[in-house]
Amino acid sequence: MTQPKLNRKIVGLICGIGAAVCYGTNPLGALNLYAEGMATGSVLFYRFGLAWLIIAAVVIARGESLAVSWRQFGVLSALGVLFSASSLTLYLSFHHIAAGVASTLLFTYPVMTAVIMALFFGERITLRTASSIALSLVGVVLLYWGGAEGRLSTLGVVLVLISALTYAVYIIVVGRSQLRMSPFKINFYVLIYCTLGALLYSLLSGTPITLPQTGRSWFFVGWLAVVPAIMALVMMVYSAKYLGSTPTAILGALEPLTAVMIGVLVFAEPFTLNLAIGIVLILSAVVIIALKKESPDAINNEKPR
Repeated sequence: MTQPKLNRKIVGLICGIGAAVCYGTNPLGALNLYAEGMATGSVLFYRFGLAWLIIAAVVIARGESLAVSWRQFGVLSALGVLFSASSLTLYLSFHHIAAGVASTLLFTYPVMTAVIMALFFGERITLRTASSIALSLVGVVLLYWGGAEGRLSTLGVVLVLISALTYAVYIIVVGRSQLRMSPFKINFYVLIYCTLGALLYSLLSGTPITLPQTGRSWFFVGWLAVVPAIMALVMMVYSAKYLGSTPTAILGALEPLTAVMIGVLVFAEPFTLNLAIGIVLILSAVVIIALKKESPDAINNEKPR
């Protein structure tokens, strides 16, 4: 039975917001693991490897078949490579610029998503969508001015922009591929590529995979595997299918908001007027998207089973 359109929109909104908040907690785990002495390749290998084991257990418990067609395998491979590249470049950027700055720069991906959809798929950028993008970008700029310090590294900025571009394409592929399978099965394959990608990077960079050495390290590995990996990926699939690629990307405005709040609440960073105004603008952009009619991109996609 097909879900009512209103219910699909509500589920999509909740999942889009949840995915953004979960993905925005990446710095919380990554920076603590870096402080414990773990290299980027090791952090990503254990993050994705543990996430894959959990997803595999869920798929087996649900009794889902892992069989896919060659077309589906091609799409899943593309998703795996894209998400692996996005995660790797983001985590590498944490070594060159502050995590909060990286999180705000990452938010260029909604703009990239809207532009790609307009250029290649004929999606019209409405006044409502353009307004929400503008509000979100202004909010992110204020967040940056309100909390960041020091000069930006060119390499760090380039890494984040690559991460944003690959994530934008990932969202578009998920939204338009019409994969007729559950998000758990989708991410079973995606996480295989992410785990292998982290292993390949470690080999090429000459930094061997090392085990987490403390209980604290294992806690943050588990956090990265469950919150910004499994929870974010699963909810993002539902959001992209029920709302469409561009609205899902714009709801990602909550990612830098989450990063700022973590800085204020966890690391005792000052809460300035610019931060407050930026948060209001970002939440306003989310409300605008929430009031938007369901997009054709979402209507044409079959709901996950």
